[in-house]
Order: sequence, then C-alpha cells, then structure tokens
Amino acid sequence: MPRVLAEHPHDPTAFTQGLEVVDGYLWESTGIYGESTLRVVDRATGRLLGSVALDPGLFGEGLTALGDGRLLQLTWKAGRALVWEAATLEQSAGWAFGGQGWGVCRLDDETFAMSDGSATLAFRAVDGFARSGGVEVHLDGEPVDRLNELECVDGTVWANIWKTDRIVAIDPSSGEVTAVVDASGLPVDRTGFGSDEVLNGIAHDPASGHFLLTGKRWPVLFEVEFVPEA
Repeated sequence: MPRVLAEHPHDPTAFTQGLEVVDGYLWESTGIYGESTLRVVDRATGRLLGSVALDPGLFGEGLTALGDGRLLQLTWKAGRALVWEAATLEQSAGWAFGGQGWGVCRLDDETFAMSDGSATLAFRAVDGFARSGGVEVHLDGEPVDRLNELECVDGTVWANIWKTDRIVAIDPSSGEVTAVVDASGLPVDRTGFGSDEVLNGIAHDPASGHFLLTGKRWPVLFEVEFVPEA
C-alpha cells in the first residue's frame, strides 16, 4: 500500500496521462483532443513553469525521459511518438508506431517498455522506437490487461491499471506481477469526480526513492512510499 509522506497541489484541470521526474522537476503529459500538453511544474507548489500545446488532432499519453535532455511523449491513436527538448520545449523528432499508445518508460539505455491498454508490454528501441519484442503480463496465471501509465525503476516496470486503484510491479523478463499496490486509500475527495477521473500518473524520484501519484483532474499530488500490507 502507499504510505503518504506529503501532499502537493495539482492542477485540477490537468487530464494526467504521464508523469516523470527529471533533475528534480516534475514533467507531465496531459490528454484530451484540443487540450493535450507537455508541461513542467514545480511539484511543491503546483506552479506551471512551462507548457507546450500539442496539435489539436493529437491526444497526449505516456511520458518518459530519454536521459539526454529529451523527453518522449506518446499519442493515443495517431501512432506517433513525439520527442521534445526539455530545455526549449521544442519538438526535435517524431517516430511512428502501429496501434495505440498508452504508457511508456525507459527500461534501460537501449529499451523502452510500452503499453497499449492490453495485457502486453511491448519493447521498443530507444533509438528510433522500432519494436524489439514483448511479453504478456500475468498474475497467478491470468492476464492483467488495461496496462496504462508506466514507470521503470531498477529493472521493474510499475503500471497503473486503468479505471482501478491498483498499481502493479512487473518483471519485464517474464511478465510476472511481483507486487500489487492498492491505492484506494489515498486521501482524495472524489465527490463530483467523473467516471474517467481515475488514478493515473506515477513517477519515481531517484533523489528520494519516493513515488509521486495523482489522477486525471485530481487536485492533489501524493508523495508516497510503497510498503507491504500489514
């Protein structure tokens, strides 16, 4: 379960699709056609430090850092991955891929893990985004689908399960779920939330080892650590 260590303001209009901590700054990808953005915020205050709007025909999705001053942002149905320069918020490249884009994280220097809403994690090359394989994710022998936002930490892929309060830890070599996090106890007032305003957005802060969690149009960002159930 997540133990809450701190709460920070979060833009309640942001339809969060991806979160990433880079050099202490929080980067966020937001969705919805005509409203999708890439933005960088001060996580302590929620203050917007910079933002760029996507083309109105693109729906922003998962986000990850390339480790060289660039960020990769997926789009949902357009089959396009956008590469941005963090320093200037200018798009420097774009890669095509087949199918839908949901979540993405950089597994190592050569490989991305990517989700498309199914039970399959695809592996793609950091250089050029070509698919290099994949694995079906399973728990107790049953496939785990609706894999959404991803975060890679020390060889483990953490995934939000869409429209649930569950986060799973995945061994990418086997597809086995090695841990399940129940985030239903996060102290957010869901009164008035729509059916799509669900838990989504997970980032790992390498400086502290903590995770950051939020949801689509949630007014709060939680800083947590994952602890075993008592």
